Amino acid sequence: MTEVTPDFEPEREPENEEQDAVSEETPQRLVIGRITSPHGVRGELRMYIYSHFPDNILELEKIYIGDASEPRKVSRSRLKDNLAIMRVEGITSREMVDEIRDELVRIDLEDAAPLEEGEFYHFEIIGLTALTEEGELVGTVTDIIETGANDVYVITDDEGAETLIPALEDVVPTIDPEAGTMIIRPLSYSGEA
Repeated sequence: MTEVTPDFEPEREPENEEQDAVSEETPQRLVIGRITSPHGVRGELRMYIYSHFPDNILELEKIYIGDASEPRKVSRSRLKDNLAIMRVEGITSREMVDEIRDELVRIDLEDAAPLEEGEFYHFEIIGLTALTEEGELVGTVTDIIETGANDVYVITDDEGAETLIPALEDVVPTIDPEAGTMIIRPLSYSGEA
């Protein structure tokens, strides 16, 4: 089965925190979480984790908070459930964390966990042209819905109609971000011609 790994590099506000929004270009940074609250009184922060690789957060040496162009050094981090508790350079009080509450936390793309063959980040999938095995245009992948069992690709045609395609190897045998295409086997249901 082809696995898709979410990343969150929004150019627009996501409709759902668990879905990503993608720019036309390869992002230089991936969103791994959102600052939720202070932890204690000395400037530690709590970050809700978006990443599917939370253990990678423990290895990070730097992060970007909000739209900052300069990284901040991470001096300590630990995981607790779906949160990372972090001590970050330049943030020394509870009030400072309150000022950056709800900001997204990004990392450089090269600091992201490496993917296995056949795994892709969402930004590599959204925007691909979906074709049938016969070469017929189905549309463009415009969104990915995470369902728990498997992701579902939203493919939008030129008229705005959406087709939902499960991210299963039997249905999506080929994903080729370099070629800008995805080959699909559209599902047929009983009673359809």
